[in-house]
Amino acid sequence: MWYVIQVKTGNEEEISTQCSRIVDPAVLEKSFIPYCEQMKKYHGEWHKEKKVLFPGYVFLVSGDKDRLFLELKKVTGLTKLLGTGQEVVPLTLPEIEFLQRFGKEDQIVEMSRGIIENDKVIITSGPLKGNEALIKKIDRHKRRAYLEIEMFGRKVETQVGVEIVKKRE
Repeated sequence: MWYVIQVKTGNEEEISTQCSRIVDPAVLEKSFIPYCEQMKKYHGEWHKEKKVLFPGYVFLVSGDKDRLFLELKKVTGLTKLLGTGQEVVPLTLPEIEFLQRFGKEDQIVEMSRGIIENDKVIITSGPLKGNEALIKKIDRHKRRAYLEIEMFGRKVETQVGVEIVKKRE
């Protein structure tokens, strides 16, 4: 199952590394952070950068929830395992499938490309293709799509890279 731990934003890499190093490998199959590609302009040029898709969260894959909970007590800096109070709740199958489809094997959401036609966004390539309904806003200047995704049992806002190649009426 996939579980999510909440950490201080900015410490995702450190906590993920700590989990991989400290937690018993028999309990923790994998620790990872989903990323997305975004474009950023500096020195007069656009550069592709990797950003954390869900700031403040680290994802863990484990088959033993109870032992994982005990092993995580050794990790310093994590805020909490996401769940419903006392019970640690794994991600649902649709959430896992969405993350696997969206970020593929390496969990990096690549840049998408699209057009705007009559104020309607049409994604022509990339992970947003077919997921246009998730887009709440597009910032063409910053080349970003602001998304609202059902994740962790609630609606979560995040942003991914998108290149709008043309706009026509």
